Amino acid sequence: MKTVLRVAALMALTAWSGTAAANTFSLTIVNKTGSVLEAFYTSPVGEDDWEEDMLGDEVIAPGKQKTIRFKDDRNVCKYDMRFEFGGGDLEPLEDTQNLCDLGTYTITE
Repeated sequence: MKTVLRVAALMALTAWSGTAAANTFSLTIVNKTGSVLEAFYTSPVGEDDWEEDMLGDEVIAPGKQKTIRFKDDRNVCKYDMRFEFGGGDLEPLEDTQNLCDLGTYTITE
């Protein structure tokens, strides 16, 4: 009986730990350039590949902003970011930030 209770307690603790470890945060991207922001990629620092485009089918026009909501079960806050613009006027911009604490990221030329 004690073994069953220990296994049940361990399973409950494991499930709770996984839920507690998830980071949920938002980042507002402000586009103060003269170009349309067409793609926004992120990945935790140290990853070799970019993850999916966080804008999906949307864009951020010059002078506009968009809030992106993140939920990441990896319990990381430091992310590499890549911004790609339409029209060929601006080269892609890359940066690294603590997205859990940042809140707003303004892109300028």
